[in-house]
Amino acid sequence: MARALQDGPPTEPAPEGKEWKKTSKDVDGHPVDHWILVDKDDGGPTWPARERLSLLNKDIERVDGAEKVTGAAVYSHDVRLEGMLYAVVLPAAIPQGTYSLDLDAARAVDGVVVAQDVAGGEVRYLGQAVAAVAGITPDHARDGLRALGVEFEAGEWALTREQAMAEGAPAIGRRGNRRSGRARGDSDATRAALESAAAAVEAEYTLPVQHHVCLETHGVVVDYRGGGEATVYASTQGTFTIGSEAAGTLGLRDSDVTAVVEHMGGGFGSKFGLDIPGDIACRLALEAERPVHLLLDRKGESSFVGNRSGGWQRVKAGCDETGKLVALDAEIETYGGLGRGSNPGLPYIYDAQEYSRVQASVMTNTDSSRAMRAPGHPQASFAMESILDELAYEAGLDPLELRKTNLSDPVYHRQLDRVAAEIGWSEHPNRTAPGTGDGWTATGIGFGVATWGGGGRPVCEVDVKISSDGSVTVEVGTQDLGTGVRTYVAAIVAEELGLQVEQVTPRIGSSRYGAANASGGSVTTACLAPSVKAAAWAVRRSFLEKVAGARGVDSGQLKCADGAVHDLSSAAGKLSWSAACALLPSEGVAERGKWNHKLAGNGVHGAQGAKVEVDLKTGQVQVLEMVAVQDCGLPLNHLALRSQLNGGMIQALGYALLEERVLDPELGLNLNPNMEDYKIPGSMQMPLMKAIVDEEDDRQVVIGMSEAAVIPGASAIANAVHNACGARVRELPLTPDKVLAALGRV
Repeated sequence: MARALQDGPPTEPAPEGKEWKKTSKDVDGHPVDHWILVDKDDGGPTWPARERLSLLNKDIERVDGAEKVTGAAVYSHDVRLEGMLYAVVLPAAIPQGTYSLDLDAARAVDGVVVAQDVAGGEVRYLGQAVAAVAGITPDHARDGLRALGVEFEAGEWALTREQAMAEGAPAIGRRGNRRSGRARGDSDATRAALESAAAAVEAEYTLPVQHHVCLETHGVVVDYRGGGEATVYASTQGTFTIGSEAAGTLGLRDSDVTAVVEHMGGGFGSKFGLDIPGDIACRLALEAERPVHLLLDRKGESSFVGNRSGGWQRVKAGCDETGKLVALDAEIETYGGLGRGSNPGLPYIYDAQEYSRVQASVMTNTDSSRAMRAPGHPQASFAMESILDELAYEAGLDPLELRKTNLSDPVYHRQLDRVAAEIGWSEHPNRTAPGTGDGWTATGIGFGVATWGGGGRPVCEVDVKISSDGSVTVEVGTQDLGTGVRTYVAAIVAEELGLQVEQVTPRIGSSRYGAANASGGSVTTACLAPSVKAAAWAVRRSFLEKVAGARGVDSGQLKCADGAVHDLSSAAGKLSWSAACALLPSEGVAERGKWNHKLAGNGVHGAQGAKVEVDLKTGQVQVLEMVAVQDCGLPLNHLALRSQLNGGMIQALGYALLEERVLDPELGLNLNPNMEDYKIPGSMQMPLMKAIVDEEDDRQVVIGMSEAAVIPGASAIANAVHNACGARVRELPLTPDKVLAALGRV
């Protein structure tokens, strides 16, 4: 039993029989340290020693892999219902102003059933959803959208930091266009330490706005037919974030709405709650009293469902003769559109004897940023890892050794050493100074580290049932974002019962099952896996008691293993699984499991390295190799863990080299709201990737790690470019024009 108490460190002693446990919780995709009171150890389930595990801590093939590769898996996009309408949404063509439209003209179009104004005639940001039309087919809906005859009247806008901060700029936020945060650290002490540093550098770093690029776009299918209940098939990171919001829009009770997330194609922090397209779909269904299918097109996806915020950071850092960071001063701005954006602040991960920083957010007439995989951390990493490299070269020191000098946690030392060994740092010629850039190409290596919480909390309720026919099911309302939840849910139960994974049927993704957390902040594994383990442990005990009672033996002498039930008191006392289950009552046995704090931990480390080749004539950067080493306590599925690491490296590669939202601030246009002009990595950009599980992490607890995987990769790539040829590009993405300009400054 656990109880959430406070978000800050505890200031009171734990009551008798209780203890404080530090964990993590997710707040709209952002991780927050969280302390809870838990019962002291009173027995119960534990994770077996790693050498005793037969399924977990190994490679486990995805239980839904065949469904996905054959196209049998049903996503929200695939749902088809009798009488269903298809809906499309019109994004605003101006960043700010007003509009008018002719709903009657749209309704008069053949095949159009519903047309609605969804923004009330006012536009606050470029791409805002202003109208929606539902028709019998997608073509009917698009014809209706064209018939709206919308007319926009543009007002003054600000799409860039410069426009927002210019004299006479239009007011965007109620508290001004620039919102300052609290200052941190001691500015006077930092200034004095910088003046006495053996080496010091100062630089400015700029980050672009990056889109989530979920392969399944945002949206829902709302099955509402005018009665007293509804089902919402949602592409969401939170099964239980849908029902109450949909019920409010449809005028139903929360319990009358079922949310279904059978499969979903990526969220990365952008899909929580009913969201804008979901709310529009509910309103259309309410008016039509028919099911509505509303999944966005790429333009809508690029316009009003969030992004990773851009930013600017000015950093000055100084070290002593040994490379010890004596001072760091930072000024940080985040660019989150109508939102504040994200940045956890500097210094990031590394120790600094003195530091000071000020932070602010600059608002613009663009879509509000949202959480995106490790929100704010890649931005902070880029500035921090870059300034450390620049400082190392200024001091004539090895940037790998300088990092270790300023990382007090020895886990980072072993992880950096492993990455360095895998990527060939000891044989690399540019270990204390960048290459000169002679010849046609230059090769460089760069590094970065990551951190994350990944802890769990008491949310999930899991039901495991063993039937008399031998079937085993596990049910919980959690959703699988493609990270392999179904697989480890089945594997944990199978491990406990001595079965194979395919003998357990996982049922997830419905609000009619047991409660589950929304999947954000990498907390799902640490929330869910302990509850699954607790349910499986309890049902095994109940199962063996029933079997023992039927056979007239002590349940303590029975053991589940190798797909059978063994009687340890008898040499011949072995029952097949089906025979043992046949001894159960007709209803079988079932148990519900809740979170057990002993089974989850908090806090992960990671280190990554990148090797690149720079074409000195064209400025083209080719990433040759990336290496990632990651810990996470007890790995449930090594195959899925390595997949998450590979995915994080690929996303980081896109952030480093390709991805950025491009706006025309004078004309008020988004120039790349599609997947032709907005570039993401393809097969030709894929480097050799080595994803390594840190086997020296011997913590017997599960911890979420996927967010950490995306943090340091872009920083390592940028550092590798600098290491290769001396060209320091301080603005992502590292496009050829920027690399050539930096080469011209060398």
